[in-house]
Amino acid sequence: MNNFWQKIAKKGVFFCLAPMSDVTDIAFRQIIAKYSRHGTKKGGPDIFWTEFVSADGIASIEGRKKLLPILKYSKKEKPIIAQIFGAKPENIKTTCQIISKLGFDGIDINMGCPDRAVVKQGAGSALINTPKLACEIIRAAKLGAPKLPISVKTRIGFNHIQYKTWLPKILKENISALTIHLRTKKEMSDVPAHFELAKDIAKTVRKHDEKVALIVNGDIQSLEQGKKLAKETGFDGVMIGRAIFGNPWFFACPNDHSVGLDSKNKAEKISVKEKLNVLVEHTKLYEKLLPHRNFANMKKHFKAYVNGFDNAKELRVELMKTNYAKEMEVITYNYLKRSLTQK
Repeated sequence: MNNFWQKIAKKGVFFCLAPMSDVTDIAFRQIIAKYSRHGTKKGGPDIFWTEFVSADGIASIEGRKKLLPILKYSKKEKPIIAQIFGAKPENIKTTCQIISKLGFDGIDINMGCPDRAVVKQGAGSALINTPKLACEIIRAAKLGAPKLPISVKTRIGFNHIQYKTWLPKILKENISALTIHLRTKKEMSDVPAHFELAKDIAKTVRKHDEKVALIVNGDIQSLEQGKKLAKETGFDGVMIGRAIFGNPWFFACPNDHSVGLDSKNKAEKISVKEKLNVLVEHTKLYEKLLPHRNFANMKKHFKAYVNGFDNAKELRVELMKTNYAKEMEVITYNYLKRSLTQK
């Protein structure tokens, strides 16, 4: 098995892009890869994740046609992990057999999603309450993709904090990497991440598996903060989620990511013009690469990019009314023209 996790963990603290449904699609990942350059090096995080995809859907011929486009990626997004969710081991195995032929670097099983529809299926964070099934699912994934490293993304508990009993059970399955969101399912993202537990969580994991690549997730706002947290608590890597919204420059900025700096790591804020130009580029790419998807999905990005500057609210309101990339492009460039004229 080609387990790249061990190699990357030996290089020091690494950074991953979190899998976020209807957010980290191929269009956004390519924008991140382009604008999160490290000098002349390849852009983006050290490891990309796809949005999660239903194993039950991929395992069926009909569902496969609809869902396989979610797993599209480009060479710019390597290494990349395909994330799946489900509660039926037989479908997990079939899906992993299919994914193993698509060139991914690994497969991740979602055991942390708090979404009601996912939990109702017995998948996502529901697996925290059914550790026996969770272990069967990991074994099924390994059978389906014996040449790929299998990893798990989960939380510290379901309705209460239970990592000391939950994590050792899945660690018995010898997974290659483990990402831990520092909240319970019940807490969703409504409370601050439990940074105070990170050190003990890492200690608990290491008692049962010294080699697993351990990744921390939740409320991390900068590379500097993430690196410090990982080093102080014993994690190998850091996964970034919501902090990437509206800031595809994030991974290129080692010191300050609150607004985004330029790709050469200079202490200069990204200008409003550059931000809006990238938003237009992002929207066009979304429409080009994901024509089958609802344009409304892009509007969460409008909210993220368009804030913190003069008349941002008015521009945002106009952009939210659009249904095509060309419409939003015209509105955006008209705003920029007016701004330059007023200056």
